Amino acid sequence: MKILKGLIIVGFLFAALVGYGVYWMFFDMNRLPTGEYLTEETSPNGKYTLKAYVTNGGATTAYAVRGELVFNEKNNKTKNIYWNYREETANITWTDNNAVVINGHTLDVRRDKFDFRNQ
Repeated sequence: MKILKGLIIVGFLFAALVGYGVYWMFFDMNRLPTGEYLTEETSPNGKYTLKAYVTNGGATTAYAVRGELVFNEKNNKTKNIYWNYREETANITWTDNNAVVINGHTLDVRRDKFDFRNQ
């Protein structure tokens, strides 16, 4: 009975490790390609700047746009909040101090992210 419980625990731990590895390799927004700078827009209160980059995956994949949020008041710390496939341009409009529209996708920069792989 103890051996069976041990095998089940080891099995769950292995599955969790493999699951996290797959997420980290294929879905973690912190591992996105850098890309070439396109444009940027700063929020009305100056607290955030959203920078857009276009990435070229090569001959077999389309272009993609990555949106990087810069925290201007926190030593320019950054995080990726936008990743969309089959786009080559970025149209960025701030609707208020915390909400931005990127190519038609509205995001509250305090909590939202858009990643085409999770839609």
